[in-house]
Amino acid sequence: MLNAREEKVIFAELEQLCCSPGYIHALAYLCFRDNTISFGETLEAKDLSQLFSMTRLVRTEISTLLGLMCKSHIDFTQPKADTLQRYISMTDELLQEIHHSMFGTQFNALIHKDSIEDNPLNSGSVLREAIFYGGESAYSFQYRDLSITKYQNDNDWFIANKGFSITQLANVAAVIIDSQNKAVANTITRMKELTPDQWSMLPCFLLSPSEIATESNVDQSTVELILEAFSYSATERNSDFNELDDFNATNAYPILKDSRNRYYLFQSYSLMEAIYETPYFWFVADKKYIDTAMQHRGEFTESFVTSRLAQVFGNSNVLENVTILNDKGTILGEIDVLVKFADRLIIVQAKSKKLTIASRKGNDNSIKDDFKKAVQNAYNQGFSCAELLQSNKYNLVDATGSRVSINNPIKEIFILCILSDHYPALSTQARQFLTYTVTDTVMAPFITDVFLMDVMTEILQTPLHFLSYLKRRTGYDQKILASHELTILAYHLKQNLWMDEEFSLVHLMDDICADLDVAMLCRREGMPGVKTPPGILTKYSDTIVGRMIKDIEKHENPAAVELGFLFLSLSGELIKQINESISALSTKTREDNKLHDITLVINKDKEGLTIHCSNAPIHIAAEKLSNHCNRRKYAHKANTWFGVSIQSDTLMPNLALVLNTPWEQSDEMDETTKGMSKSQKHVKLGKLVIHAEKIGRNNPCPCGSGKKHKKCCL
Repeated sequence: MLNAREEKVIFAELEQLCCSPGYIHALAYLCFRDNTISFGETLEAKDLSQLFSMTRLVRTEISTLLGLMCKSHIDFTQPKADTLQRYISMTDELLQEIHHSMFGTQFNALIHKDSIEDNPLNSGSVLREAIFYGGESAYSFQYRDLSITKYQNDNDWFIANKGFSITQLANVAAVIIDSQNKAVANTITRMKELTPDQWSMLPCFLLSPSEIATESNVDQSTVELILEAFSYSATERNSDFNELDDFNATNAYPILKDSRNRYYLFQSYSLMEAIYETPYFWFVADKKYIDTAMQHRGEFTESFVTSRLAQVFGNSNVLENVTILNDKGTILGEIDVLVKFADRLIIVQAKSKKLTIASRKGNDNSIKDDFKKAVQNAYNQGFSCAELLQSNKYNLVDATGSRVSINNPIKEIFILCILSDHYPALSTQARQFLTYTVTDTVMAPFITDVFLMDVMTEILQTPLHFLSYLKRRTGYDQKILASHELTILAYHLKQNLWMDEEFSLVHLMDDICADLDVAMLCRREGMPGVKTPPGILTKYSDTIVGRMIKDIEKHENPAAVELGFLFLSLSGELIKQINESISALSTKTREDNKLHDITLVINKDKEGLTIHCSNAPIHIAAEKLSNHCNRRKYAHKANTWFGVSIQSDTLMPNLALVLNTPWEQSDEMDETTKGMSKSQKHVKLGKLVIHAEKIGRNNPCPCGSGKKHKKCCL
């Protein structure tokens, strides 16, 4: 690794290979090999496995090949089978060597760091690898669909200057994907009748303006204008692309137009991303419109996030452009989007900032400057607002000037910094560079983009599930490594985001995303398959605990939210045993009409849960539950204790309570709990321990009635 060739030498050899006669056929095969999947009647996670292979070329690598091929005259001659195979093998070898060379730079940074305090992971040479090879933060259809919202206020400019509307553009893009899927099947069928020297996947990527026009109901002349808008002519030479991180014009204009006016698209993902991002360059060139376009760009992020969060929390709980004023009307702070639910707040600060070319090249100062403008400044603004909201010395007004009220005291505040564009290696950079403060009320920040927010609000459709994920994700902000946030969300959906205290760091691989990928493709692209990832949203939804969670979600009540968080934090095995215990308790209560209960002690006696099953009138059940929970909380020296009373016939809670005060010694409580049995059977279940204690006949009844057990619930 240390003796690897220099990257510029390998890059030059790769350029020479890409300019070889007939190389375009090798490029076509590589795109087919690494970007195409097949499936049966339904799409399943296993069908996507090849997309997570370590040997697969990522999009940035294929874009590099296209950009290098365009640096000279493109020869479309069909190479013989052995020549084509040699091109393919050499391409794989050279790209692997480039990666090893880049990784060698990382390794050298690690072993030659100046001091023990010097963190080599902060260096541009190390981050450059993560930026180039990092996973994509958006699905291709998100680029296409969000473009309609992003540019809706610029639609008149599109029509006047480009000859097509943003809706026509999105429709044509969708049809292009469908037409290429059909072309793959047709090409493979035709190849069965040809000799190996005639095999080529190039026809898969040839676009037909007339067919696209017919399928999209857009005039062919308009379709051609759209293709032209995103085309790079084979007569151009991509002269600025001389290093791996240089500006590659084929990223902005991914459709290749040959000398015979034929159009080729090798990566549909690149076109979708270009539809979302390339108009920025068009606007920059229009000096009269640029200011208006930039205003629309900033408004898009705020309005999109507002609309998506409103689908989860309701319109009345999501406010856009909230201003914090003092009594004199002076502006103290501004919040782009504020979400209020029970005693929780979400502060969203939105930014529209791209990663510059200098940063992609590994320039340390540029990387840090870009991050400061894109994330750090947004976080600082959010934290300042969070502090103001806890002071009770302010007035809140929304965009219309109306007063806004929030519940006090505030239990937790989440700060979300959301970017409007794909920001490569955002998760890695946030981990390395972000300076932030965590308090008892203000959680660690959550740094992401509009694409993840789109997915989160699509899958986590209730306030309880959404807030629970934020709570858990921000709680592990420094303990999880992943190429992008989609991977972490997918892990949470699969088996709950929880880490044992013995682990200081967990690295999640991208293949965890497969089930989430399937669900999003089925929801947004109409693929046949499962629309909800198997895991926490499906496994226990129809159980007693699952139905209790659904009932809790109907109430915007701080105590109910706390209880919901507790249930959502439990392991699957524990939920199963709680379901079985509640069923057994309810059977006993229906048989003898007496109170029966189960108590769980959580997180090494820091928290606890007591469940009563009783047919007593609500006021009596409430008193017994409160007394029992107070005694249990004190006996275990816990700071928090939850209580739930369940009806034996419906198995649904009719009351719940949360005791949430620091434990303090009390002579009176010492006397009250003196007779509580301390002999307990401990059964470890994940991170929780069930305490199943044996109560003596003459001991105080655990329900808290004050009577002996034999005179009460025994």
